[in-house]
Amino acid sequence: MTDLWSYATGWQVALPGLAIAVTACLVMVADLVSDDPDRQGLAALGVAGLVVTLGVVWWLWLVGPADRGGYQNVLRADRWALFFTTLICAGTVLTLLMSIDYLRDHPVPRGDYYALVLLAASGMAFMVAANDLVVIFVALEVMSVAVYVLAAILRGDARSSEAGIKYFLLGAFASAFLLYGIAFFYGVTGSTHLDVIARHVSQHGASAYVLLGMTFVLIGFAFKTAVMPFHVWTPDVYEGAPTAVTAFMAGGVKATAFAAFGRVFLVALAPLAGRWSALLWVLAAGTMTVGNVTALGQRSVKRMLAYSSIAHAGYALIALVVGGGEAGAALGMYMATYLVMTMGAFGVVIALERRGLGGEDLRDWAGVGFREPLLGVAMSIFMLSLAGIPPTAGFAGKFFLFSAAVNAGYVGLAVVAILNSLVSAYYYLGVLVQMYMAEGDRPLVPASQRPWLTATIVLAVVGTLVLGVFPSFAIGFAQQAFASLR
Repeated sequence: MTDLWSYATGWQVALPGLAIAVTACLVMVADLVSDDPDRQGLAALGVAGLVVTLGVVWWLWLVGPADRGGYQNVLRADRWALFFTTLICAGTVLTLLMSIDYLRDHPVPRGDYYALVLLAASGMAFMVAANDLVVIFVALEVMSVAVYVLAAILRGDARSSEAGIKYFLLGAFASAFLLYGIAFFYGVTGSTHLDVIARHVSQHGASAYVLLGMTFVLIGFAFKTAVMPFHVWTPDVYEGAPTAVTAFMAGGVKATAFAAFGRVFLVALAPLAGRWSALLWVLAAGTMTVGNVTALGQRSVKRMLAYSSIAHAGYALIALVVGGGEAGAALGMYMATYLVMTMGAFGVVIALERRGLGGEDLRDWAGVGFREPLLGVAMSIFMLSLAGIPPTAGFAGKFFLFSAAVNAGYVGLAVVAILNSLVSAYYYLGVLVQMYMAEGDRPLVPASQRPWLTATIVLAVVGTLVLGVFPSFAIGFAQQAFASLR
């Protein structure tokens, strides 16, 4: 086993990201020779490549040492990277499956769409494995540029174009801050390697330039994770982008950003926790409060889920405030639960959409629970999970997160989070009230006519329930993942 690992210590750590990138290239080539107008084979090829990638990830998990690095340790195949690469592959598979039926109703070039999704996923895989700030930045841009295009890919839709432009302009602004932060760290330490930065701050403490670098890097991550006050792009972009892309952004992009966020702040900058934990306490409390309170007045379900995403970023920040092994594992667990339940919820939104007939307004959900029982039950499970009601995944994720905060002495922050969860129950349950207590006659597309979308929703339901009923399995992997960082 050890000899096999030692055979090539460089390329193996990059293998998951490379496998996804090769899959994207194969999809582009297949698009040139395919004569299927729906291009379903491209999605199948993408899913097959992601399954192969998952096999590679778990081979590395079982065969390779947990702390192994390559390319002078700028990429790491530690279990933190492998855990989040698993989430990225799962989220991308769900995105591709739900997109098959979604794209039939929208004039989108299928080959370009599927290739961009896979290229974004490749950037995500490299970003969660990066152990160098420059590599994090490059991987972030690979992911972001693809998502910018995906957000604006509905060329005849003004909202989609607006979403792409807003995301691009604000994303470029945030990237500039991240680069400034990287430059300050390089100026002080002579390196952008996270291990070098960690040794420097542990030996020399926090100089003014280190604090400036930390602040600018924090701003860059705060934008990608939709943390207050850098969250203002989220509602407009989520609402305007194609719904399948919105699901991909809400699940995959957020999980990736928090993985890198955790690697930088919980490990490299851990000696300076006293400098940034109080600030993150305020940002966490403010983010979850702003997200939940603003969501109360939303009539668009997509916009409501966008503000919900902001609130959940606030919950996830609790792990960064608390620090330590318990909180780090809770962050991994929370991202897993959030990805499956939020992507499932957006899948149901797609199921209610019909080209030219809306489906995003809360009034469009009237009576859905009785007219389409599968969609009603699925959305009920997702809404209850997002609210943190047992025995769903959302409850398990919040339980481990809030428990870590209480055990570390952050009782006040845990109380703020619990109160926010109670507030969020109002607008989540509002969807259920509309589905089961209001009458509607809006025409719906039967689930049988959208088999791939239905399969995606069912998979998300199963994941939400399994993670809720058997959370010890997932939290065990999350604990091993964070332990590999230390």
